Amino acid sequence: MSLWSKRPGARGQGPDAWGQTPDAWSRRLAASSEGPGARAVQAAAEKIRRGGLVAFPTETVYGLGANALDESAVQKIYDLKGRPATSPLIVHVASIDMARGIVAEWPALAEELARRWWPGPLTLVLPKRSEIPDIVTAGLPTVGVRMPSHPVALELIEAAGVPVAAPSANRFTGVSPTTAEHVRAAFGDAVDVLDGGPCQVGIESTVVAIQNGQLKLLRPGMLSLGDLEPQTAPSGEAHPAPGMSARHYSPRTPVLLVAGPEALPDCRGAYVWRLKPASAARTIRMPEDAAAYAARFYSVLHDLDAENRPWIAVELPPDTPEWAAIHDRLRRASTRVDGREG
Repeated sequence: MSLWSKRPGARGQGPDAWGQTPDAWSRRLAASSEGPGARAVQAAAEKIRRGGLVAFPTETVYGLGANALDESAVQKIYDLKGRPATSPLIVHVASIDMARGIVAEWPALAEELARRWWPGPLTLVLPKRSEIPDIVTAGLPTVGVRMPSHPVALELIEAAGVPVAAPSANRFTGVSPTTAEHVRAAFGDAVDVLDGGPCQVGIESTVVAIQNGQLKLLRPGMLSLGDLEPQTAPSGEAHPAPGMSARHYSPRTPVLLVAGPEALPDCRGAYVWRLKPASAARTIRMPEDAAAYAARFYSVLHDLDAENRPWIAVELPPDTPEWAAIHDRLRRASTRVDGREG
């Protein structure tokens, strides 16, 4: 998937990166038992405006949202998650105009990327305006901004009338939530949750910085912008993007990355595989397609972690560009790689 391959689309009209329009997604939610009603969205928006927290669905993972312009509200995110101040937040917007309103610079490349890929799982890191509190950006002069494609997220932001800062709605370094049940398991009644059903993409957005007309990849996602060299987080300093901690996306159960069954330590754990089956106390076969794999990945880790087995072994997927984001999440979640400490 190249930078230029996506057809441009406007809010609520063009197809998102996953082949459907936000309006069509809204109609499907309304016709099913999934999705909150208008009153629930309005109540959540009012809570955001008043400085509270709300968990809400996006196409990637569920977010823990607060008014991005309210420093004390954003502090509640850090406190509830146990998130270090060196890890910045992504600010979610409902339109390109809202994005322009929180950044100090909006170069031509940002306009082109936004029109081609938004709404969708792409975050742009740009110089921030002073209206964005430093707590949102870990003290850095840049802010990550994106327009999600999930209709509930867009409706919430539009109803709140403010940009919404939101990391994943889980404890810091834990497995990201892709259902409302995952959020409730992490936080109980500490936060209200808008239930929009399972997330379709399943892992976090691609994050790129725009510097001097060039793109720098800060975090890989399922949306690829070509052959960009991933950047590493500076040691002991604020990270330029979320998800750059060495240990992240991790279940409580140790995760082992293996080439195949021969690397399993015993038969007592859970084995997650694509092509090479094995005997284990629990086995789950994953899709061979990268996008379908990503959509199930965190949900499978949540389920297996709840079973309290001694280990979860994951067969390594192909080392090809379409699997780069999945490799990144596996590496940060893992304890060992074929017997080596991860």
